[in-house]
Amino acid sequence: MGKHLVIDPITRIEGHLRIEAILDENNTVIDAYSSSTMWRGIEIIMKGRDPRDVPLLAMRICGVCTGTHYYTSTQTVEHALGIVPPKNARLVRNLIQGSLYIHDHVVHFYHLHALDWVDIVSALKADPAKAAAEAKKWANMLTDPVTGATIQPWNAGEGQFRTVQERLKKFVKAGRLGPFANAYWGNKSYKLTPEQNLVAVSHYLDALEMQREMAKLMAIFGGKNPHPQSLVVGGVTCVLDIQNPARIGQFKDILMKSREFIYRAYLPDLLMAGAVYADEALKGIGKGLGNYMAYGDFRMDDNDWYKGELLFPPGVVLNMDLSTVYDLDQSKITEDVTHSWYEYSVNQPLHPYEGQTNPKYTGFRKDGTVDPKGKYSWIKSPIYDDKRVEVGPLARMIVGYARGNERIKHYVDWLLNSGNLPVQVLFSTVGRTAARAVETALMVDVMVEWVDQLAKNVASGDLSTWTEFDFERLTKGKELKGYGLTEAPRGALGHWIKIKDGKVENYQAVVPSTWNAAPRDYKNRMGAYEASLIGTTLSDPDQPLEILRTIHSFDPCIACAVHVIDAKGKELGVYKLEPVGGACNV
Repeated sequence: MGKHLVIDPITRIEGHLRIEAILDENNTVIDAYSSSTMWRGIEIIMKGRDPRDVPLLAMRICGVCTGTHYYTSTQTVEHALGIVPPKNARLVRNLIQGSLYIHDHVVHFYHLHALDWVDIVSALKADPAKAAAEAKKWANMLTDPVTGATIQPWNAGEGQFRTVQERLKKFVKAGRLGPFANAYWGNKSYKLTPEQNLVAVSHYLDALEMQREMAKLMAIFGGKNPHPQSLVVGGVTCVLDIQNPARIGQFKDILMKSREFIYRAYLPDLLMAGAVYADEALKGIGKGLGNYMAYGDFRMDDNDWYKGELLFPPGVVLNMDLSTVYDLDQSKITEDVTHSWYEYSVNQPLHPYEGQTNPKYTGFRKDGTVDPKGKYSWIKSPIYDDKRVEVGPLARMIVGYARGNERIKHYVDWLLNSGNLPVQVLFSTVGRTAARAVETALMVDVMVEWVDQLAKNVASGDLSTWTEFDFERLTKGKELKGYGLTEAPRGALGHWIKIKDGKVENYQAVVPSTWNAAPRDYKNRMGAYEASLIGTTLSDPDQPLEILRTIHSFDPCIACAVHVIDAKGKELGVYKLEPVGGACNV
């Protein structure tokens, strides 16, 4: 038997994630386990509360995903009450959520994932003049999919690269690498040239500034970032902002600047890395389950919930077969806890409407490793129609492409043709990373359309931002159910609510990283992370860079999937809740 690797914690993610991998004599992964060591209790907190307050609590599931849970929870309550917000509210919500997408994807590529592909120390050997030529080469391979103009590189002069290189030299000489310390620099699986590495490092630093600008987009209509405050059941509260041409103009100015960075830095850098690592993509390294699911999101019209056109269409693709897309049916979603630190009152997977959150921590084996036959994660195992599926940007692009969605096909083919690559490369770690970039380009362009639509609609005299409703009449003496199916940047996000006589009776959230980071299910079938590692060969088992590369391609967000753990399972504390006077045991 080969080596048993334990990587704990996985860094450059949100939350606490542990990966265990079994290697054969060739250092190839033959088995893998994904374990989250943090417990979520948010769903329990919802019970007994006014449904109109729930979105503000649901938002606190995660700060990285910020308004996504707020957005989804608001939609969930609206669906239960039969409320559809007006056009202005739809557009504002789309713009806030779209801003999160482009911000999240840029931060992920440069600050969470790039160092799996980019050897920073190698950049010290680069020729700045050649780096400038390299940046121009990859940018010029792209044409703007809207205007047709040739893309020019971002901040890519010889002087800029020389300055970045000097900064790096000072960090290295002083021994102050900060977040770049303890990495696997020099690992054989790094393939970029020194000049390509220097280009990527320069844009890494530029992205630190750009992500701050993109965060402003969320705050303009959201009130603040993280955790925007402008959504309410029935609509939005940013009434004066949408009536102020200066605010809309500010939003569009920042949006267009963000578009420049996305097209002139992010996409060329992605194309450069994708071409260099194309052999891995063609081999399907990191492809995982091969089953993809999207809930769909971003309403393009004002029809009732789940009856109109969506920017990202819903559906399921199985076995990487692009010829068939199955319609999504939320009633086929269940969660299993066979290998999760929970217990159900019944011995079967449960639909979220009937979901239970009853912790049952059993710990690890005596040697500190997971028990493959027992429970080993705080994440449940979601199942769709008795199948394990992957969610995320790749799933959205795959489902949209297979459905023949014109926008998605246009942008996917645009990037693939620019790199002279077949669609099959998408089924890989490289493809998963590329799909996120394609989606960013698509999103920033449709956001330009939305902000123009908002300005035009307000100018026409439509100032409505909220659909009036009588909560008492809708809920008194009634039992209601509703769900919100949306797409967080990381994938399919669903909230389910049961309301009884105006109070929350049950609340469940099944989030993207629940689908992807889940442990095995009752049939011992792997989750997406686990399956994606099988067949991956490590160049150096003591530096499991290839494992990190694939796991990071999913952009894990573990707080969403799970919240508090004590190794001995004991009560950590009792907190008095005022003025209600209840007790919260942790």
